[in-house]
Amino acid sequence: MVARQRIVWPAIILAAVLTAGGVNVEAKQRVAVPASYTVGNSIAMGSIFSTLAPILATPRSFDTLSFDLQAVIASSGASVGVMLIELGGAAPVTRSVNGSEVFTAASTYKLAALMLEAEYIAAGTKDPNGLVCFQDDDYESGWFADYVAGTCYTRNELALRAGVYSDNTAGHMLVRDVGGAATLNAWAASVGATGSDFFDANTTTPADLATLWAAEAQGELGGAAAQAWLYPVLTNTRTEAGVPAGVSGAKVVHKTGTIDLVENDAALVASGPAGPYVLVVMTDGLGGSDGWQLIATISATVSRFEAARAQ
Repeated sequence: MVARQRIVWPAIILAAVLTAGGVNVEAKQRVAVPASYTVGNSIAMGSIFSTLAPILATPRSFDTLSFDLQAVIASSGASVGVMLIELGGAAPVTRSVNGSEVFTAASTYKLAALMLEAEYIAAGTKDPNGLVCFQDDDYESGWFADYVAGTCYTRNELALRAGVYSDNTAGHMLVRDVGGAATLNAWAASVGATGSDFFDANTTTPADLATLWAAEAQGELGGAAAQAWLYPVLTNTRTEAGVPAGVSGAKVVHKTGTIDLVENDAALVASGPAGPYVLVVMTDGLGGSDGWQLIATISATVSRFEAARAQ
C-alpha cells in the first residue's frame, strides 16, 4: 500500500424543507464533503419533483441548482445520482442529489484501478513499461479481442485500453496487477470512498467516485506524477456524449461506465469558468443515447451554474 496523507471527509447530514412553486422538497441526502469546503452553504436533496420548473441559469443560486437538477431527473423517469464538488475559486461548495445512493458501477471501477496504478507508478513501486501477462480468468468480452494466454502488455498499454476504450479485459488485468479487488477496495476506503464494492459486487455511489476524483485532483494520490500518467488515458475517450457534451470547450478528464440500462460518468472538469470541479452522474433506467443525453443535460445545467459563479 502506498503511504499517503489521509483525507478526512466528514459525513454531513443536512435536513431542510424547501418550498418552490408550492412543491415541498425534503433535503435529506447524506453528503460527504471535504473539511476545507464551505459546509454552511451545502445542501443535499433526495426527493423527486412531480412538478417541473424552468431552468434558470442566473443568478447563481444553490437552491435553484438543486431545483433544476431535480426537475431534469423527474422528467427523465430514471434513477439518478449527482455529486458536484467545486475545487477552485472563492468559497467552493458541494452539491448532492442522491449522492450517497448505491448504483451499479459498471466500468467506473476502472477509474479506481487506474488511480491506484497511477499512485504506484508515481511512487516508483511499479514501472509503467513493466509487463502484465494475460491469464484466462482475466477475459471478458470488450473492445479488444487479441488476448491469448501468456501474452503480455505494458501497464501503459493496459491503461490506454482500459481508459480510452474502456476495455473489460484490460480492466481485469489492472485490478489483478494492483493486488485484486480486496486491495482495491481497501485503498478506496482509505481515501474516503467507503460505500463502494468495486469489481466484485461492483457497486459504488456518486459521492464515492467524486471523493476519489477530488483527492486525485488535489494531488493526494501521487501528485503531478500520477496525474501525468492518468489524465491522458481519460481524455478524449471513445465515449464523450456525457459530461463533456454539456461543457462546451472545457477540458474534461473522465471515466464512463455502461451496462444494460446503466450509464455513468465520473468527471473532473479541469477548466471550469470559475475553476475546476468534479461532477459525477450515475443513471439507471434509460441506457443508450437517452442515458447519455440525460447526463449531458445535467452537465450543462451545472455548467451554467458554474458560469454564473464566475460573473
